[in-house]
Amino acid sequence: MSENDVILEVNGLKTYFYQASGVSKAVDGVSFSLRQGTTMGIVGESGSGKSVTSASVMRLMPSKTGKIVDGSIIFDGVDIRNLSEAQMEKFRGDECCMIFQNPMTSLDPVFKIGHQMVEMIREHEKISKKDAWDKAVEALKLVGIPEAGKRMDAYPHELSGGMCQRVIIAMAVCGHPKLIIADEPTTALDVTVQAQVLELLKDLQKKLNTAILLITHNLGVVWEMCDTVMVMYAGNTVEYADTKTLYQEPLHPYTWGLLDSMPKLSSSAKEDLKTIPGTPPDLRLTGYCCNFYNRCPYATEICKNQVPPLKEVAPGHFVACHRQDGEHRLTRGEVNETCRKM
Repeated sequence: MSENDVILEVNGLKTYFYQASGVSKAVDGVSFSLRQGTTMGIVGESGSGKSVTSASVMRLMPSKTGKIVDGSIIFDGVDIRNLSEAQMEKFRGDECCMIFQNPMTSLDPVFKIGHQMVEMIREHEKISKKDAWDKAVEALKLVGIPEAGKRMDAYPHELSGGMCQRVIIAMAVCGHPKLIIADEPTTALDVTVQAQVLELLKDLQKKLNTAILLITHNLGVVWEMCDTVMVMYAGNTVEYADTKTLYQEPLHPYTWGLLDSMPKLSSSAKEDLKTIPGTPPDLRLTGYCCNFYNRCPYATEICKNQVPPLKEVAPGHFVACHRQDGEHRLTRGEVNETCRKM
């Protein structure tokens, strides 16, 4: 693909939350790009900055406490940080839309599905209620909802969780957006329905050539869905690569920990699940060293004194680790006397 295929390019994004207890650096210098018709996954533990990154792209930060303090968010050649709120309202829905993790809280329980879909469509298009109704029915059919016309007269509580998530996806694709941000879209669903929703997103992507930014903690979903992956930790990008490379040749110790913590079908029933020791740092105190150094068995003196830059150590493979600089390669499992004792 050429550079012209890039639909979203984020450079040096910093989003902070200002509270009485201090400034929380929820996102502190994140950069990535996403090409049209591809899917990028953002993974990491809870609190790593995944959802704040996606909310920043949509400029959905709480106005009193959250603020994008630096960086650029270039969508289709335009920095959305420079758009007015009226322009952003058009952007949300026409160009980019978001699918949240709990469909039951994304739909208004007191209005029927049809009413909510028609109102949403007419907010972005100057068409009659009848035309909006017909468009909504077609969208429900597109996402595989049977008896779409009848479902328009249903209330959210009359539908299953999986069906409600299909409605949310239908609302998202009504305007044929160039980008869909899916924030943990299957977390509230059972395993069978999860697979159906993921398959639906892949099918819609093929039909509409839509780019998808997928926020998840499930590495299995990433392997199934994503072309590229960005690993986040404590507000920073620690590794970024295509999916196959990240799984077969991961380089950052945090990525190793995430992959090791995945349950394996070949594991013994009595084998304990592996975890990453320790807890993430206080986001009010980050930005002065490697944020992972206090949990990393490979950390050395430089790790607790300097922030590691994000470097391209191989074509398309970026990592932020003092011990993975391209010339000197850290080996997984290698812990020597110079490593800091945790």
